[in-house]
Amino acid sequence: MPNLKEVRIRIASVKSTRQITSAMKMVAASKLRKAQSAITQLRPFAAKLQELLRDLSASLDSSDDNSVFSVQRVPKKVLIIPVTSNRGLCGAFNANIIKTTNILIEEKYSEQMKSGNLSLITIGRKASEFYGNRNFDIVSVEDEIFNNLTFENAAAISNRVMDMFAKGEFDRVELVYNQFKNAATQVLTTEQFLPIELVELEDGDGKHENVDYIFEPSEEELVIDLIPKSLKIQFYKAILDSNASENGARMTAMHQATDNATEMLKDLNLSYNKARQASITNEILEIVSGAEALKG
Repeated sequence: MPNLKEVRIRIASVKSTRQITSAMKMVAASKLRKAQSAITQLRPFAAKLQELLRDLSASLDSSDDNSVFSVQRVPKKVLIIPVTSNRGLCGAFNANIIKTTNILIEEKYSEQMKSGNLSLITIGRKASEFYGNRNFDIVSVEDEIFNNLTFENAAAISNRVMDMFAKGEFDRVELVYNQFKNAATQVLTTEQFLPIELVELEDGDGKHENVDYIFEPSEEELVIDLIPKSLKIQFYKAILDSNASENGARMTAMHQATDNATEMLKDLNLSYNKARQASITNEILEIVSGAEALKG
């Protein structure tokens, strides 16, 4: 039978932990509402921009495409951008990103890794700490973006990535992030950021036949101008998705932790009551035994 003092200490400790997890759950829920609103507002715009770019590129001949960001090269030098969080206590959110990134490297870019032609840009302190302590070439660490998550800050990172690709420093850029679905579900996503793959209109393909645009300036100039804008929007969307997913994962994890603490308190209170009852029974038995001894 556990000691009454030990049980009381454990009950106080679990109560304190439950208060913390409950508070963290409420904070995460508040942040989630803001993050969810941001990503749901951006998605229609990003989807429409992609659709417009697809319609324009589909009507062009491949010879007319002069965008440096759509040049397909043999991926000798690869850049991977894993997006994690700066803090823990969000379930398997960060572990899944790191695991998916490692699988991508092992299964798709093992040759580049062996030859030293694989680099990383880490976004989020958890990815920075994990890969910083291992033999990886980290081009830059972008942990501060979540302190002030704006389009301008995300565009600054994407501009650097686009410049490196345009200069031929990398032949392919991949994003690994959690796509937000709902508070309890995040979809692990691996997405080719560069080069972009423009759609070519095939014979008999009627998907773009009803698209009727008046072009000013020319279609070619519009495509070249829209591609950088689309890339910045897609990069920003990935960061917003990850941010909303992080808060959803943390809210879910803290909700489960609070429920677990509540269940543990029930068991501890039951153990405490049993121990207290046993202690009282022993005291009564001692008193009765003493009284009987005095009578004798």
